[in-house]
Amino acid sequence: MSDSFTLKQYGIDVTTIVRNARPPVLYQEALAYEPEAAIADSGAIMVRSGEKTGRSPTEKRIVEEPASKDNIWWGKINIPIDTHTFEINRERAIDYLNTLGRLYVVDGYGGWDPKARIKVRIVCTRPYHALFMWNMLIRPTDEQLAEFGDPDYVVFNAGQFPANRYTTGMTSKTSVNLSFEKQEFVILGTEYAGEMKKGIFTVMNYIMPERGILSMHCSANEGEDGDVSLFFGLSGTGKTTLSADQRRQLIGDDEHCWTDDGVFNIEGGCYAKAIDLSAEKEPEIFGAIRFGTVLENVVYNEETHEVDYHDTSITQNTRASYPIEFIPNAKIPCVGGHPKNIILLTADAFGVLPPVSKLSPEQAMYHFISGYTAKVAGTEVGVTDPEATFSACFGAAFIVWHPSKYAEMLAEKMEQHGAKAWLVNTGWTGGPHGVGHRMSLKHTRSIIDAIHDGTLNDVEFVADPIFGIGVPTSCPNVPSEVLVPKNTWADKAAYDKQALKLATLFNQNFEKYKAGSSQAIIDAGPKA
Repeated sequence: MSDSFTLKQYGIDVTTIVRNARPPVLYQEALAYEPEAAIADSGAIMVRSGEKTGRSPTEKRIVEEPASKDNIWWGKINIPIDTHTFEINRERAIDYLNTLGRLYVVDGYGGWDPKARIKVRIVCTRPYHALFMWNMLIRPTDEQLAEFGDPDYVVFNAGQFPANRYTTGMTSKTSVNLSFEKQEFVILGTEYAGEMKKGIFTVMNYIMPERGILSMHCSANEGEDGDVSLFFGLSGTGKTTLSADQRRQLIGDDEHCWTDDGVFNIEGGCYAKAIDLSAEKEPEIFGAIRFGTVLENVVYNEETHEVDYHDTSITQNTRASYPIEFIPNAKIPCVGGHPKNIILLTADAFGVLPPVSKLSPEQAMYHFISGYTAKVAGTEVGVTDPEATFSACFGAAFIVWHPSKYAEMLAEKMEQHGAKAWLVNTGWTGGPHGVGHRMSLKHTRSIIDAIHDGTLNDVEFVADPIFGIGVPTSCPNVPSEVLVPKNTWADKAAYDKQALKLATLFNQNFEKYKAGSSQAIIDAGPKA
């Protein structure tokens, strides 16, 4: 606790402020003030996030302000509110914070590159939130903290207090508001910690491109020769699994930026899904769950405090937050050179896309903007039709500019630094879900290895007749018949029909991006 530190500049007059406390102190605070906090047998601290166990993307609002309004991709993702409404929500948050006798502050950095990072201040009411952001931000040294000064952005987390549902623009008691002009982020009506993490990422997704730096929702690793790969992919595509490679160092698992010098991780920690976690499947993550780790919304044995990672009675979205150095092969500091390979992951449940294909720069932009994967439509008997899912830039919920801005920056940096783009399908082969089977993880790992060691650069490619992407005719340790999806289908006419169906879904989805995209990007789509 700091006697001299104050929050009076924000209108907060609370006297007891716990600032940048280390995990042991925050453990004590959590056990004293968090009613459901407990220590797991592994040493991690287990907490509950209350009613909300995931983000509330439909409740996010951005203030429409003169300096930024023409830059923002307004719509269902970035919903505008006026300054007056923001001030009402801010005052509601500040008033609530002032009713408390004890607050927590975490000051840290967003971004490992000292030239590009931002200073972030978190003001929150729960020790668990403080420990979570202690893990997720880059932790300053004592010397840096003493000279921290004014932050670039402040997060006021008053999530235990609801928004007023009758305030203009509010649709529930949850409200997450961002003002680029005031450089403040206000949280009401949700105690889910991920709102803070993704709030900072949203900020970076606005200010970094403004500086000519590409912000990206991806993982990154580095080989022994310093070659960096980026992995983009939605949930279930294998982004975490494939980027976790014992032969390569992990730069980060979720959020990165690409500058004129190379890539850097935005975060100081990882926020991993804990559902069905096991030492056998994901040993690095399982081993990271120890003292200092936050386990969110998990179920445990009341006597032994052993966690049951398969129990989803609270939520399917159980999570673990820990400093990145808890991963044995993490690269500290979390920076790397210019990426050599850009890997776009998809789990195509239609069984149409090849297990690997090479993309032209225009195709890379098209598929990056599309952000495609697929999921099974339902669990009822007989329901096997896949459901296409598209998320622009593989992270639509967090982007602020039009998707084409990020895509064009990606293409420019790829061209400038000679990076190659690949589309890797970890989904179905031999038919769609219900007919075919999931792509062999062994084959996918062999494909990733062939990308990394350069083997795939030297093989012959043929263009897919509908999607136009380059399909290799050979790949070490992968049967050649697997590389061409049509060859794996018993019913070739059914394949053609399914391929046209998926191509049509791509084109329909891309209609909303045409206005902001060049003709070259539009022409890189499939021909249905």
